[in-house]
Amino acid sequence: MESRLPDLIAMAQEPSSEKRRALLRELTEVFFGTETHSDKETDLYGAVLAELSAEMETAVRAELARRFADSPAAPRTLIRRLANDEAEVATPVLSASPVLTDADLIEVARTQGQDHLRAVSSREDVSEAVSDAIVDHGDDETLHSLLSNEGARLSRQASEKAVERARTNPALHAATVERKSLPPDLLNEMYFIVEARLRHTILERNAQMDPALLESALEAGRTRLATQDGALPADYSESLAYVEELHAAGQLTPQMLARFLRSDGRTCFLIALARLADIDFHTARQIIERKDLDALAVVCRSAGLDRALFLTYAVVLLNDDGDAMAKAHTYGRMYQELTPDAAQRTLRFWRMRREAKAA
Repeated sequence: MESRLPDLIAMAQEPSSEKRRALLRELTEVFFGTETHSDKETDLYGAVLAELSAEMETAVRAELARRFADSPAAPRTLIRRLANDEAEVATPVLSASPVLTDADLIEVARTQGQDHLRAVSSREDVSEAVSDAIVDHGDDETLHSLLSNEGARLSRQASEKAVERARTNPALHAATVERKSLPPDLLNEMYFIVEARLRHTILERNAQMDPALLESALEAGRTRLATQDGALPADYSESLAYVEELHAAGQLTPQMLARFLRSDGRTCFLIALARLADIDFHTARQIIERKDLDALAVVCRSAGLDRALFLTYAVVLLNDDGDAMAKAHTYGRMYQELTPDAAQRTLRFWRMRREAKAA
């Protein structure tokens, strides 16, 4: 077989398209019909195959790409050429070729289109460096493909960027929350954004989390949140003084919180809720302003409040909703199913905001 190589290379000068196509196939068969090739032979095969294929129609180049895609011995010159071809040709190579280096893949991410990036994002193993390039240059469909691939390793920075993009695109919610390797503190940032099914997934992951991993995740989250804050309401100081006075007198009870809600003492309620749950004011405000009752359930369950008090808060918050009682009943069932341990673990992530502010 090897003795045929010089003759086949000489035949590559043949101008006939049909004969060049036949030669392309013969060269391919000769390459795969020989167990080993020297580096020089491999380079020659690569140069000739790349030259021949460049003038062939897309279908022929795509067939060549599929043939060489999985081969660790494939000529690098050829593979790089195919990887930068049109998407139909490039996809098999970008998805699987072990010949392509991280540098090759990063260059593709920087210079080619989204179909190319999606092919790279589907590889069995994607390094952090390549994932960084995909997150920087990929659209949301490409990001979804990357997040769905557990074989893709994302750096902390890339994970943060992915979560920021997921905040504004519901199509990314499931892929983000269901990604097993997403840092737990970033996972819990998604809680206030996603639908109930995905919130349940977050709670389950929190309940199963190893304590050492939990502490590490909380520290990472504190660093991320250290500079985040928001404006306080105009009556915050006055309300805080009143709540502190009630607390000193032993009158800051869960029943008093319900009274705050009924009397439109929203700021007092928020301050009291934050104290009760040991979370920061801004997290409490986010929960109440959104009428986020399953998040409120986490707070109340963690604080050990009974179901009746939680339902009281829920009904008052939903008092402008004609179906308030029915909705509260639904949340009541959910409250019973939520374990105190899962609620407490989840709440620890929310407390990071208060701890970061105090640091």
